Amino acid sequence: MSIPLFERVALTRDLDEHGLRKGDVGVLLDYVPDPAHGENGAVIEVFNALGESIAVVAVRASDIETMRADEVLAVRRFARSA
Repeated sequence: MSIPLFERVALTRDLDEHGLRKGDVGVLLDYVPDPAHGENGAVIEVFNALGESIAVVAVRASDIETMRADEVLAVRRFARSA
């Protein structure tokens, strides 16, 4: 079952090239088909604690998961990798 668009999602792995970490929360913007007929991609937008957009990234669909009621959000400093 795919996650509906515009739902909050959490990353399932670190994205070092974007300074994002497993568990960071974003909003699912779109799905992108793989031209080689492999795993589809997903476009997510990640916001800082003030609600300002800090990244729009394309990931594999398996790199995101739905948020659950038994999870708690946390705050960490955001530092992009060089």
